[in-house]
Amino acid sequence: MAPERPPSAGSNAAPLAGVTVLDLTSVIFGPYCTQILADLGATVIKVEGPEGDTTRQIGPGREAGMRSPYLNLNRGKKGVMLDLKRPEAVAAVLRLCDTADLFIHSMRPQAIERLGLTYRAVAARNPAVVYCNAWGFGRGGPYHHKAAYDDIIEAASGMVALIEQSTGRASYPPSALADKVAGLTLAYSCLAALLHAGRSGAGQEIEVPMFETMVSFTMLEHLGGAMFEPPLGPPVYSRLVSPTRLPLQTSDGRISVIIYTNGQWQSFGRIIGRPDVLADPRFKDMAARLAHVDAVYGFLAEQFLTRTTAQWQALLDAAGIPAMPVNSIQDLYADPHLAAVGFFQDLEDADMGVLRYPRQPARFSGTMPDVRRRAPRLGEHTAEVLRGAGLSDAEIAALLAGAEGTPEPAMSAAGTGS
Repeated sequence: MAPERPPSAGSNAAPLAGVTVLDLTSVIFGPYCTQILADLGATVIKVEGPEGDTTRQIGPGREAGMRSPYLNLNRGKKGVMLDLKRPEAVAAVLRLCDTADLFIHSMRPQAIERLGLTYRAVAARNPAVVYCNAWGFGRGGPYHHKAAYDDIIEAASGMVALIEQSTGRASYPPSALADKVAGLTLAYSCLAALLHAGRSGAGQEIEVPMFETMVSFTMLEHLGGAMFEPPLGPPVYSRLVSPTRLPLQTSDGRISVIIYTNGQWQSFGRIIGRPDVLADPRFKDMAARLAHVDAVYGFLAEQFLTRTTAQWQALLDAAGIPAMPVNSIQDLYADPHLAAVGFFQDLEDADMGVLRYPRQPARFSGTMPDVRRRAPRLGEHTAEVLRGAGLSDAEIAALLAGAEGTPEPAMSAAGTGS
């Protein structure tokens, strides 16, 4: 059972309450990391240029520049709009650095150097700062200065080739997998460096490159025989690329099933009237089943056509064999388990009505993560944040003069983005 929040816990009872994050990231990689930090209670100050984060323009939305991916990725943050082409705007960012615990950017190396917002410049003002580079490719390699997006990294990291090996067609996963894996890696790296800074008083510079992150992620189970020198085989986990590794068709639908251990195979044998199933040399143990993975999946495909999805689900649940239906994304909104654990969180907004968010999946018994506010409109908190950094109203007015973003054409809630 998930831990319950104590009745006395207030809105500030969060693990990162008191931590200030200066967020100069955009799209998904960096904003996903800082979304997590914001839900965990950090004060995240999102700095955007006059054109705004590109995710403001993607997907449906009830007002211009406030589309669904942006609203989710940037929930809980404060928004500052500064034109960093102007030296006085860069100077304002440096003022914000004075009180930041974390500085996170996703600019290419040449851009951050040109702006004068390198680790050396930031640490000169705030030696305790944790400075995070969210890059496509790490320092020291020939790709370091290349631009990178999710599809580029999916291809370069081996993921697309694995999909081709499995399906016969080179394609991208239907999810921004590289961005999200890198965002999670960036989040835990920031927290580790922040913990070190809290214990030692010393900040540091870290980098999380998407390419290296995704290669590490992809190779985790696919090292295969390449783990050894000389290699004992190709770098692949054969079960995962088998073209027969598919949800199983039942008499009326589909179900996902993993019959993994010998005990689970014995239980399955009893269900289908084959208590001697492990006597088959192809199925006798895990090594044999892996060596004959296509035969295993073929055998299961024949068996599962004999009953309905509901019948199989009940039988497999009773036998302790892992099985779940093949849900669509739409199905998840009515999933009874997600409803019982309060997975979706509604936030009432005066202008946009109810916004429904998936909450952070981790549960804390005393310091709960939470969606504390909707994502900011472009520059919504500029004056408030800069005033808090010590800038005068005249300085703020000068910074904002001529820096307004170009309004985006309105789009109905049914519109789609690229």
